[in-house]
Amino acid sequence: MKINSVKQALREGRLQLGTGFAQLRSQDVVRILAAAGFDWAFLDAEHGGFDQETLQDLCRIAARCGLSPIVRVADLQYSLIARALDCGAEGVIFPRVEDPALLERAVSWTKFPPAGVRGMGLTPLHVDFEPVSIAQIMEHMNREQMVVLQIETVKAVEARDELLSVPRIDAVMIGPVDLSISLGVPGDFEHPKMIETVEKIVASCKAHGVAPGAQARNVGLAKRWREMGMTFIGCSSETQMLFESARSIATQVK
Repeated sequence: MKINSVKQALREGRLQLGTGFAQLRSQDVVRILAAAGFDWAFLDAEHGGFDQETLQDLCRIAARCGLSPIVRVADLQYSLIARALDCGAEGVIFPRVEDPALLERAVSWTKFPPAGVRGMGLTPLHVDFEPVSIAQIMEHMNREQMVVLQIETVKAVEARDELLSVPRIDAVMIGPVDLSISLGVPGDFEHPKMIETVEKIVASCKAHGVAPGAQARNVGLAKRWREMGMTFIGCSSETQMLFESARSIATQVK
């Protein structure tokens, strides 16, 4: 059964670079991102328009291409979380988390018993028809699938140590836009309040043994996050990269 290379690398403190993926319903985009050198992509079911069938198609091709598919669910609901994993996601991202008790329940939905309460509905397709038992599949998925927490508000920052104390959190992905809005400095990622807050989150992540990370809209900000000690970094998105590259070509030729 497939080892989650992103989760393994984060445990070892190695940088894992991802990107946003929310609009283009094409398996070829997955292949392009993998060939370009990205380690993971988050398939955005919160702000994007992907349905379950699209998520399944993208997750399955991503796993074969070497690009780890991580689904950002729209809300902390059992049906959204468990079905994302059933579609083949190698991890889930929980948005807008502020309540440690709800977070603990949501994590339990990602794990099979006795570690959690996720229902078992996986088929031989999920393990490439390897001759393994149900018990082996459950143990493997519990160990390899990732749980990523988003910290996006002042309330979440204030509760960060309680949130990060919840067992089985693998990484944090700061939502910098929403966090900057919550701090009263919308879009100003270099504002002292923003930098101080991010530093607090990174320090708490390291204290709790959770990989710190964030999504960045450009390379400069991604490098800034890396300098601050983050190892789970997302940069740009499939549509932004297409637009910026296309605009660069058109501008240079014209």
